[in-house]
Amino acid sequence: MTHTTPSVDLQALMADLKVLTDLESPSTDPAAIQHVMDVVEGWARDLGAETHALGGGTRVFHFGVQPGATERPILVLTHADTVWPRGTLDSMPWRVDGQRLHGPGTYDMKAGIVGLFHALRALQGQWPRGGVTVLLSPDEEIGSPSSRDHIERAAHEARVALVVEPPVADTHALKTGRKGTGSYLLTFTGVASHAGNKPGEGASAITAAAHATLELQALARPDEGTTVSVGLIRGGSAVNVIPAHATLEIDLRVSTLAEADRVDAAVRAWTPRDPRVTVQVAGGLNRPPFEQGAGTLALFEQAREVARELGFDLTHTVVGGGSDGNFTAPIIPTLDGLGAPGDGAHAQHEHVRLDRWPDHVRLLTELLRRV
Repeated sequence: MTHTTPSVDLQALMADLKVLTDLESPSTDPAAIQHVMDVVEGWARDLGAETHALGGGTRVFHFGVQPGATERPILVLTHADTVWPRGTLDSMPWRVDGQRLHGPGTYDMKAGIVGLFHALRALQGQWPRGGVTVLLSPDEEIGSPSSRDHIERAAHEARVALVVEPPVADTHALKTGRKGTGSYLLTFTGVASHAGNKPGEGASAITAAAHATLELQALARPDEGTTVSVGLIRGGSAVNVIPAHATLEIDLRVSTLAEADRVDAAVRAWTPRDPRVTVQVAGGLNRPPFEQGAGTLALFEQAREVARELGFDLTHTVVGGGSDGNFTAPIIPTLDGLGAPGDGAHAQHEHVRLDRWPDHVRLLTELLRRV
């Protein structure tokens, strides 16, 4: 290597991670999320960063970024929110079991934040060309409604994006593509009537919803990476009433924007068979597809070479879940999965692999130097 990568202090990583994990921060609790952000901003200030609070709760930290400079910075994406409600630590406590460190939000993605700041500290103020911009969002787990504009704006001002979401579960695999994600809410309004006395006068919203479920799920093209799944359906008021109201919610995953456009047009054009039933459609594509491009694959090759020098093998893959990298990938080369190895995102067995984590911190340190 051109530089000697400093050793990684696993105990210090664990100590910092415990600080963030103890600050439970569900997406629905802005005050709790801000507590996490305050700690992380303190770490950034200790490294001399220029810090800013943006609208909606997002924060951005600049390390060696010079406004108007010819070289654009590296953008690193992080998020402070988790899927776990406050009080989860009571039933799912922080604990170490061999080489696995358990706790809510550890793997996704507080360990990613901690590993990033240890990598930044290891640079000892020798920032890469253009510097480093770290964007810390408050709402990634719910689709980034308030932070998306900030993320896309930052991407237009950067040259590459690194995302410290975790690698693929229980592997060293990075993420060089993600499906686009979307959701739809269909609301059906029919005509109520007595199911026994005057069934013909009713127009069933539930029947329309059932037809929609089958017909819209048939839009899926699994061979092209397109899945359409009705995950929730509700309706009716009583068993002896022809139902006048029903709703269904659809999860959409696509590998290309062309597929997103095809499904979107079909969902919006769908009409009930019974003309007395009306349907309203809300929603659409939330995150665009993170398509595997040449720039991203070139970033991965750099990462794989660094990993070889560090003594381990990296692979890469395309995954179905979305991240904030979906917003940057259409703009600049984006490499995802640079957080802490482990498993159990959004699950009771969420954990970080302590035997693998230091290697990934070293990997991130070297990437920040070389990219």
